[in-house]
Amino acid sequence: MELKTQTIDLASHRAQFPALADRYYFNYGGQGPLANSTLNKISENFGKIESLGVFSRAANAWDVAESNLTRATIADQLKAQASNITLTESTTAGCNIALWSVDWQPGDHLLISDCEHPGIIGIADQLKQRFGIEVSFFSLQAYLDQGTDAILATIEQNLRSHTRMIAISHICWNTGHVMPLKQISQLCHAHDVLVMVDAAQSVGVLPLDLPDCEADFYAFTGHKWWCGPLGVGGLYVRDQAFDQALPTYIGWRGIKDCQLPEPGTQPEITWQQDGQKFEIASTSYPLYGALREAIAYANTWGSQAQRYDRICKLSKWLWQELGKLPKINLVRQTPPDSGLIAFTIKEKIPSQLMTELEEKENILLRSLNNPDCLRVSIHYLTTQSELEQLLAICSELAS
Repeated sequence: MELKTQTIDLASHRAQFPALADRYYFNYGGQGPLANSTLNKISENFGKIESLGVFSRAANAWDVAESNLTRATIADQLKAQASNITLTESTTAGCNIALWSVDWQPGDHLLISDCEHPGIIGIADQLKQRFGIEVSFFSLQAYLDQGTDAILATIEQNLRSHTRMIAISHICWNTGHVMPLKQISQLCHAHDVLVMVDAAQSVGVLPLDLPDCEADFYAFTGHKWWCGPLGVGGLYVRDQAFDQALPTYIGWRGIKDCQLPEPGTQPEITWQQDGQKFEIASTSYPLYGALREAIAYANTWGSQAQRYDRICKLSKWLWQELGKLPKINLVRQTPPDSGLIAFTIKEKIPSQLMTELEEKENILLRSLNNPDCLRVSIHYLTTQSELEQLLAICSELAS
């Protein structure tokens, strides 16, 4: 299979990623490698702060400018407005902001699918313990291969009169299925239910138009499929959800004005009226430019639609070829629509196999617990020869 696209040479493009030079890398869903230009930008920006004078007026002005530029860049990639973007440190930070922003009351209901990350489950458990809400998990895995109507039906069957929010992934982190997010949002909004999306596996993969998706909260990171630095992520908050959403973590970045109270009175606090409302305090500002550099470098190799097309074609090829091998069980039974492929090899323990592949074959992928499987992440940077090497090793293991 040979993929062609009107872009610069992929080999030259890939050569700028040092981590890809001497290994077979299939864990973009965990963390993406950094291009040389991104690495250089990190060093350059930390040096910039030192040259301006740490915590000087000039350095603080630079921090503000970097923040504004980064919100604007992220918004452009997601077809959103910069005012709807909150800068965070990770997907999980964004999910925390969204889930804790609700004015939960005892008896309120939070609905979660059985495909969500442990971080989401942990947050939900704390909400239940602290606010006395009800948390329930609905079966999604069983319906993933049955299509949109089945997915919507199982969600609607599990909504209750007191459901306040649903937490769901755009791309399931364990199976790779892409959820029909717009239809889910419309269904939930018809029942006055907020939609919180874990977008750890979708940003940098799917061509996105967040206003069109209609989700209320969309939490993501820059260090996976965007191949940006660890420590920079974001949260999109829909206009219709903004006013009712309470600040979660409190810090000076989220406060527009604070009048200190006189004895016996209460302070007067005015919150920021854009995405900064949910930001906290000092952070690693030099990383913001590095994320912008990572996004810019990816955009030198086709459009997001072209990159997504390549991901899907490569994923479909591997999925088909793995399906031909004995003793291999594919988690999903329909052709992949993302870069995640999960599978098991009969009589092999996934966690042990992951370690063996890294140590003996220099193949980096991931094992998961739910379901207990191996997960391959296929990026636009992935090559056909990498997939063929992985397939050959799997064929040996499955013989």
